[in-house]
Amino acid sequence: MARDSCLARVTAGVAVGGAVGGAVGAVYGTYEAIRYKVPGLMKIRYIGQTTLGSAAIFGLFLGAGSLIHCGKSY
Repeated sequence: MARDSCLARVTAGVAVGGAVGGAVGAVYGTYEAIRYKVPGLMKIRYIGQTTLGSAAIFGLFLGAGSLIHCGKSY
């Protein structure tokens, strides 16, 4: 039972981290694409790359944090 709840916590951490990272990455990618005047359809690619990269990093770290926290008992 403890392992299932730990897996659920890590999965939830990855999902929340991915959602938060995706939102932050979309805002930041849009800002940078406008700021650096990325031409035409390259803006969509740039914003997508920033969104996915940020979502992956946030999800990884929040999942790792959840895994570390899962082993502690208070």
